Amino acid sequence: MNTTSRTRPRAILRIHFHPAERTDELYGQLLAVVDGISARVEPLPADWSAYVDLTGALTYWGRDAEGVIAVLRLRLLALHGVQCSAGAGPTRSIAAMAADATPPGAATVVRDDPYGIAAFLRTKPASALPGIGPRTAKTLARYGITSVGDIADTQLPTLQRILGTTAARLAHDRALGIDERPVVPGAAPRTMSASRRFDRDELDPDQHHRAVLGLVQELGGRLRTSGEIAQALVLTVTYADRSQTTRTRTLAEPTAHTPALAETARQLLTVLGLQRARVRTLTLRAERLRPAEDAVHQLTLDQRDDKLRRLETALDKAATLYGPRVAGAASTFPRAGWRPARRA
Repeated sequence: MNTTSRTRPRAILRIHFHPAERTDELYGQLLAVVDGISARVEPLPADWSAYVDLTGALTYWGRDAEGVIAVLRLRLLALHGVQCSAGAGPTRSIAAMAADATPPGAATVVRDDPYGIAAFLRTKPASALPGIGPRTAKTLARYGITSVGDIADTQLPTLQRILGTTAARLAHDRALGIDERPVVPGAAPRTMSASRRFDRDELDPDQHHRAVLGLVQELGGRLRTSGEIAQALVLTVTYADRSQTTRTRTLAEPTAHTPALAETARQLLTVLGLQRARVRTLTLRAERLRPAEDAVHQLTLDQRDDKLRRLETALDKAATLYGPRVAGAASTFPRAGWRPARRA
């Protein structure tokens, strides 16, 4: 890797947080701890991780990367009881690969020298390289290219005939440890979430649907109360063994309209296919929030939609006066494809 243009080695950290329960407030608190180590933090709330540029922090703290990461891990555990997994290296892609290969409670550091970079990269499977998905890895395997080292050793023109010009150059550069993308500091994009934890492992798909329906109604009401709209929904399922599955879908248009949120949530739940899953917790998160005045609602001739919006406003007022459970959730979703729950 060419390091002649740098005055000092780069140290980029990718850190994943592993809390028992995920809340927006906790994620912000964890970022604040990281910010106490280095001010150059790029939040990635979708998978509860962040990139951190430690280059200047190493000098400030008078420690190497392992020492700074050890301090950070200790602070996260002492202040919030949260384990993390971390990977560090001279580039974003190497840091991401190192973090992905590291279990919770541990850290992997790749040195910024040609030997350390090659030793880490070359034996990894091609699919471990950022930007190489399962389909691309399968395509490469047909040509006998199965490892990151194989990608690095393949002539660029040959790789371009297989992957195309742009994808081949990116893969070739990253296989050689070249990735000049910086860490871009910024505040975490605002999100809002709601969770339902079952009293026991829940196998009934109808209960899964009813629970997500309730989460949709709760999120919709909170969004409208705060004057915000969501651009995407994320559904996270926590199973009996504490493993998790997450699916994300962008909304057709930014909205806080409950039936529109419900339709997207239904699609997410359908994609997950939980017919025989032992579900412990369902979490629905609204992402990339914006002020409601930024909404651009597509005009339609559907009078039912207008009536639903007026009903939604009335229900919000009733919930403010009498509490959030004054009306049944299913009554507001005649268009969303949900089967209404029976109520006593």
